[in-house]
Amino acid sequence: MSGQDWLEKDFYKTLGVAKDADADAIKKAYRKLARKWHPDQNPGDAKAEEKFKEIGEAYSVLSDAEQRKQYDALRAMAGGGARFSAGPGGGSNGSGFEDVFSSMFGGGGPGTGGTRVRYSTNGGAGAGGADFDDILSNLFGGGAGGAAGGFGRGSHFGGGAPFGGGSAQGSGFGGGSPQHGADLRASASLSFRQALEGATVRMSVDGKSMTVRIPEGVRDGQKIRLRGKGRPGQLGAPAGDLVVTIKVEPHPVYSRTGDDLRMQLPVTFAEAALGAKVSVPLPDGKSISLKVPAGTASGTVLRVRRHGVKHGKSTGDLLVEVQVAVPKKLDADQRAAVEALAKSLGEWDPRAGLADRARV
Repeated sequence: MSGQDWLEKDFYKTLGVAKDADADAIKKAYRKLARKWHPDQNPGDAKAEEKFKEIGEAYSVLSDAEQRKQYDALRAMAGGGARFSAGPGGGSNGSGFEDVFSSMFGGGGPGTGGTRVRYSTNGGAGAGGADFDDILSNLFGGGAGGAAGGFGRGSHFGGGAPFGGGSAQGSGFGGGSPQHGADLRASASLSFRQALEGATVRMSVDGKSMTVRIPEGVRDGQKIRLRGKGRPGQLGAPAGDLVVTIKVEPHPVYSRTGDDLRMQLPVTFAEAALGAKVSVPLPDGKSISLKVPAGTASGTVLRVRRHGVKHGKSTGDLLVEVQVAVPKKLDADQRAAVEALAKSLGEWDPRAGLADRARV
């Protein structure tokens, strides 16, 4: 930012605050505007990007007590934003650089008969014996001749490097625009139940240990963005975010489709044929009683409402796929009973018509 920027730009107007606004009001105004105009909120909008830079530029000055004091003094000296001219004849506004300073430090203006004080930027004294660096350094409380707190030799109004061209800490007018903090990325491995119920996990991020709350109902591969948990911003800008990728371990019983849970339920031939009430376990360790209708075929899916994944205000269902279990070994009595059942079924053929449907 050049010295001329300080003369021409009204930072108070940019942030929409009064000139006597306190530090909290300035910070509050900046944060509100920064959120509104941040490039992440306005992708591809050149106007928003420029506005964000202007806001950051204004805040970098007004949030620093010393820079704000210097800014106010300089604009008061220039009448709120007049352009100085370094030439002997004055600028287009009719009042030259020399006239402003000569009137401030006791010299006579044009036509007053007083002695005009000239100020040199090359390190030597002018006609009035005053060195430009020394005058500005004394005016704003810095050291003389390019000290860290002063303007530095070779400084100028009207473009180019800022006064002194120093860093934000070393130069009276230095400092860049606030920079939004960088995002950080991490991963968290959860059990199936933790993913359903939510969990608090500890992780090491960017060399620091932190506790992260994972909300209920997260999915495998889902990314959770935690606002303000990334690297800190510069010059008062917001911190970045922490983006956590979730890895959910598979479960031996349950699988997930959207917000529905799915499981296979083994039943006996008698339960499927005659109908029965069977106990079905749930992921939280509890269980429910499920009615299996008589004549239920293997592969039939029974839906249990609102026993799936709780996600925000909605809850999915539990889908129970019935699987008729067949014993691997039968003793003599059991074999005889099964043979008797088969004989009693007579000509019933569960595959009737299958061959015809297969040829369609």
